[in-house]
Amino acid sequence: MHLSNSKILKSVVIATLLLLYGQGAGAQLAANKQNTLANLVEKSEVFSKSFTGFVLFDPESRQFVYEKDADKYFTPASNTKIFTFYTALKVLGDSLPVLRYMVSGDTLVFWGTGNPLFLHPDFEPDNTVLNFLRSRPEKLFFSGHNFRDEAYGPGWSWDDYNSTYQPERSPFPMYGNMVRFERSSIRAGFVAQPAFFNQRIAFNAALEMEKPRIVRHIDDNVFEYNPRALTGLPFKQALFFRYEPKLIARLLSDTLGRQVEVIDIDDVRPGTAYTINTTMPNRLFEQLMQDSDNFIAEQLLLVCADKLFGTQKSKDVIEYASANIFRNAPAPLQWSDGSGLSRYNLFTPRTVVKVLERLQTEVPEERLLAIFPTGGQNGTIKGWYKGKTPYVHAKTGTLSNVHCLSGFVRTQKGKLLIFSFMHNNYTFSTNTLRQEMEKVLKWIAENY
Repeated sequence: MHLSNSKILKSVVIATLLLLYGQGAGAQLAANKQNTLANLVEKSEVFSKSFTGFVLFDPESRQFVYEKDADKYFTPASNTKIFTFYTALKVLGDSLPVLRYMVSGDTLVFWGTGNPLFLHPDFEPDNTVLNFLRSRPEKLFFSGHNFRDEAYGPGWSWDDYNSTYQPERSPFPMYGNMVRFERSSIRAGFVAQPAFFNQRIAFNAALEMEKPRIVRHIDDNVFEYNPRALTGLPFKQALFFRYEPKLIARLLSDTLGRQVEVIDIDDVRPGTAYTINTTMPNRLFEQLMQDSDNFIAEQLLLVCADKLFGTQKSKDVIEYASANIFRNAPAPLQWSDGSGLSRYNLFTPRTVVKVLERLQTEVPEERLLAIFPTGGQNGTIKGWYKGKTPYVHAKTGTLSNVHCLSGFVRTQKGKLLIFSFMHNNYTFSTNTLRQEMEKVLKWIAENY
């Protein structure tokens, strides 16, 4: 049976109208979603009391779904670690330099690479450096001359030196650069680990007595304790020690069971020294991002600088990464440290999202999401963004009056969207912001 021309034309017209109607309905639905999202963000009584930037990006369509103040600069706090993480991936890849050395006759001179993992108690032991130094027949000399940085980053608060979130940078970290004090029972005294620091402890009756307390002198490795450290309940406390070349030589001598001396020699050019590498453990990046580990962040930049230039200075690798790795960023980077402790750091939400997009493109999804904190499951968002199935994988960033959250949100339709929430200059509880962000991200997960 043959259709007449008029019937064929009628069918084409109907199909075209249905298609146009479908497209129109789809466009209207998308517009309605965007309007609802805009209302959730822009008419929020919570967000209106802070400086808030927000970007939602769809990597499949490569379209920005929604933007609010996307090109304004915000203090990112630990969202800075997203940039540190990506820089380390590009510069170091799957290999971690752990020692540089040079042999001359019966002398072996070695330099640190900034490697944060050496004897770190939070990680599986890697005895590459220990076995190498123990096996060498030469006399061992440690040089710290490749370290060209300051102990603290630009703009760090001087009075936070005694806090576990403000580490000192160093060329040859040991034990995570921490002394761990513990008293296991009421009648026992406390001990230090490494044991070397037991001889660096002094009593100070003037320290406040509310709880057991140990503090370090600001300019040396003397640790003072108050009376309750001996008479109160069992306790644990960890404090960073100051880097000193002689201290590193002494700790190494105790650990190796052989003498290590300090040598006052300028560093050699990278081409004349050998470098020992080991496999980069995934756990390193997980602790960087999930625990927001400032020590690892700062040391990773030093490792990158050491590999690129043979000397350790964070500013050098930041300038290199800004000019090369992030040269196509939507806005110039105002980047000062690896951890985000510095309030000199300034990034735009759109720039953060673009770096996250590159991570999603270059890192297998399963590995990437396992590195980022997961809502309701681990890391700094373990108590937030809970769902029957995880839907938020994102890095937090928090300082006084600053809270940021940037990463990935999984929708019920299976899409993985990229977002960046940045809040500055608020004076109320950060949990109030978290609750409001949770409403927005949950709505996105349910509707996109």
